[in-house]
Amino acid sequence: MTTPALLPLSGRRIPALSPGASSFPHHRATLRLSEKFILLLILSAFITLCFGAFFFLPDNSKHKRFDLGLEDTGKDGAIYEKSLRDKIRADHERALQEAKEKLRKSRAELQAEIQTEKVRVVEELKKKEAGPRPLPPVPMPKVVGVSDGEPPEPAVKEKRDKIREMMKHAWDSYRQYGWGHNELKPLAKKGHTTNIFGNSQMGATIVDALDSLYIMGLHEEFKDGQEWIEQNLDFTGNAEVSVFEVNIRFIGGLLAAYYLSGQEVFKLKAVQLAEKLLPAFNTPTGIPWAMVNLKSGVGRNWGWASAGSSILAEFGTLHMEFVHLTYLTGNPVYYQKVMHIRKLLAKMDRPNGLYPNYLNPRTGRWGQHHTSVGGLGDSFYEYLLKAWLMSDKTDTEARKTYDDAIEAIERHLIRKSNGGLTFIGEWKNGHLERKMGHLTCFAGGMFALGADGSPDDKAGHYLQLGAEIAHTCHESYDRTVLKLGPEAFKFDSGLEAVAVRQNEKYYILRPEVIETYWYMWRFTHDPKYRQWGWEAAQAIDKYCRVSGGFSGVKDVYSSNPTYDDVQQSFFLAETLKYLYLLFSSDDLLPLDSWVFNTEAHPLPVLHLGNITLPGSQPAQR
Repeated sequence: MTTPALLPLSGRRIPALSPGASSFPHHRATLRLSEKFILLLILSAFITLCFGAFFFLPDNSKHKRFDLGLEDTGKDGAIYEKSLRDKIRADHERALQEAKEKLRKSRAELQAEIQTEKVRVVEELKKKEAGPRPLPPVPMPKVVGVSDGEPPEPAVKEKRDKIREMMKHAWDSYRQYGWGHNELKPLAKKGHTTNIFGNSQMGATIVDALDSLYIMGLHEEFKDGQEWIEQNLDFTGNAEVSVFEVNIRFIGGLLAAYYLSGQEVFKLKAVQLAEKLLPAFNTPTGIPWAMVNLKSGVGRNWGWASAGSSILAEFGTLHMEFVHLTYLTGNPVYYQKVMHIRKLLAKMDRPNGLYPNYLNPRTGRWGQHHTSVGGLGDSFYEYLLKAWLMSDKTDTEARKTYDDAIEAIERHLIRKSNGGLTFIGEWKNGHLERKMGHLTCFAGGMFALGADGSPDDKAGHYLQLGAEIAHTCHESYDRTVLKLGPEAFKFDSGLEAVAVRQNEKYYILRPEVIETYWYMWRFTHDPKYRQWGWEAAQAIDKYCRVSGGFSGVKDVYSSNPTYDDVQQSFFLAETLKYLYLLFSSDDLLPLDSWVFNTEAHPLPVLHLGNITLPGSQPAQR
């Protein structure tokens, strides 16, 4: 599931100082330090400008030339001098550009940068004093069912082989036309990137696809991806990236590849990247920014997100990966960051028991009261349940929070249409919008996954609810010309499970409906889920496949669809993986040993033995 978003942390103000402490001197000292920092920045820019003006003065008899300190060593010396002058010129132009950008920023933005820089300097000094910290040896969690899973039925095996062939076509096309780029434009046959990865070429498709390649037995392709990561995957560039997307795709993908293959390079790369994300948490509340610059550590939020708020699905979808990072590194900071978010949310008032999608990271207050189990909210609820599952069912605090949230969602958001279809609407300012997004369709699988362990003996109820959501989402596919589901569909004005607006009729290779089919198959073995999954696979192969890979389509109700010319990385990470698992036996990645992150990257259950994490209790057997 992929969702955009970010959100501020808590509904409470920052705690007051202890009794008797004076806030004025502390505040004044902070201001003085900030003012000095700004003066230093201005002075530095001024010196740079003066130096640049001096260096680039015309070289004639009235002006002495700047001495570079080079001896006259003939042709080689001249080449070296020119190279050095070019470098100084480039440095000057870059410094001038940075100074111009600083002058364009608001006071609040400058203060945020100053605070981030101060924290970064302090942390860098601590690291230098401590020296490089080797990763401690930790026992590898029990990993079972990482390959094979061949079904006994020849007809099912044939379908699984077809999915593997689709994966190979998607990968080979990317390998040929987009290698190293984040994604692929399969019609233009060139690389593609989006603003969630900044302007960087981080090979998102390579990292996202690794575990799918491994479990499908495509080991030569896996090896190619591993070699690229070893030699090229670098996080030092001046790139502004989405914390959420990089966490679920890159850190999740690298951790899964490590657990499946045992190759240390994936663990090391995951930890290196995680350190680059930590500055995003340097906000007044501890709720992370949506975006962070990998080089500078400066963070910010999306401008469109309710006056600069962070998004629930983004800051609420870090727990699984960060707990594994603490487990693998012995560094508690990752666990502490995500538990801090949980504790802040627990203190906040929730309208009707619902979690709004927006939270301001500066004030700790909710933004506009919009609640959704689709985009902006979805994976927050998923990670509450999966935190409990991943902890070997010891994190009872997470389970209780999940149960309370689902109870409120059932009461306020879940309805039946006039035609008998169960759907999950969106709550906007006290009004239920009778619309459901493709992203929301993951919830059928979530309800089934959370059925065992639900309160008041309601396991059967939630399994049935999962089946009803799966049926509704299948209808959204079946009622189109292409038999592929639209981005969003309505339940009013006589229309049910049908997109109304033109900008909601597209399909971008999303996995959520197939994800729910797979979970429902695992828990019920009802053959209709394999049938529905095969219908979707055939439609994707027929209408989305092109010579250069797979592309999304702009209108699922048109018999002559146009392409969007993007092969999303999550198509290889999620859509094809869930289809492959749907036609595999249950001993491939069994659900009592593995928990899938929201990008379908499997992470092992952590049997922590006698170690008790805050908020956890011994598992009930």
